[in-house]
Amino acid sequence: MVTCRGLVFAAGFAAVLGAMFAAAPADAMEKLRAGKATGETWGYLPLDVGVAEGIFAKYGLDVDVTVLSGGARFQQALVSDSIDIGVSGSIAMAQTVKGSPVIAIAATVGAPRGFAVIVTTDSPIKTIGDLKGKTISFATNGSLPDWLVRQLAIGEGWGQGGIKGVALGSVEANTSAVLAHQVDGMMTATELGLQLEEEKRARVVTDMGKYAANMATQVAYARQPLVKDRPALVEQFLKGWFATIAYMKANKDKTVEISAHVFNRSPAVMAKAYDFEITTMSDDGAFDAGGLEVLKNSFVDLGILPQKPSDDQILTRQFIPARP
Repeated sequence: MVTCRGLVFAAGFAAVLGAMFAAAPADAMEKLRAGKATGETWGYLPLDVGVAEGIFAKYGLDVDVTVLSGGARFQQALVSDSIDIGVSGSIAMAQTVKGSPVIAIAATVGAPRGFAVIVTTDSPIKTIGDLKGKTISFATNGSLPDWLVRQLAIGEGWGQGGIKGVALGSVEANTSAVLAHQVDGMMTATELGLQLEEEKRARVVTDMGKYAANMATQVAYARQPLVKDRPALVEQFLKGWFATIAYMKANKDKTVEISAHVFNRSPAVMAKAYDFEITTMSDDGAFDAGGLEVLKNSFVDLGILPQKPSDDQILTRQFIPARP
């Protein structure tokens, strides 16, 4: 005969057992230290969405995200073993040729629609043609925005010197310089321009998508020892990343909600940023051959490398195309 007390004990034991088994998957998840080069780039949002929506967890990963203060700090974090993997601008692929123990593992963002030329609301610059001979600021020399300023001038037929570029450091420094009319405009994140438009302080003259239509502008990187010793972990990360991209493309409202929180911008601005940038997100990490040649030429144009590198000097195709 089963007593009431026995039933209570059995139910309690079953609950404890259930809790133990429910906790098992979390305990078994692999820890992975991921980084993003800045907190201002929309193309790095999949890290936040993938964590918030439990997508990386579905691939057995407990991802800890660190936000760095630029591409140089991102590279330093990888080299010093402070992070394992992460996302940054494609220009940094040249550092592998120089001996950095870091390798590109996938293309994450294509055409640079995430970058735009921003001018003040009262600027006399109304069209792209009005930018000829003007001074446009960006963060650092040898960076993707630096190259994009030159590429815009070349694309418009003005030659590399058709626009004067100047490095001013932080986003805040560039924004202050533009608003104070110390420079004619800045090359920066499109979503910042959209935010300034909403505030009626500045406006977007053009995004940069058409000036490097096939080039990978943002890339996933990993420490080479991780690629060699724990390739399954790298593969898990990329599966989680591209599963997140698929989720973002199918769920605009949720993506906008998360991005508004991450960037501390209005949902209206982030909805516009979503429309600008979601189509540039790679579905599988593959590098476009023509775009890769444009990227390698940029290393020479920027004076980073004396000659174009071979593909295997700057990336591995071991994990791409990645299939979630």
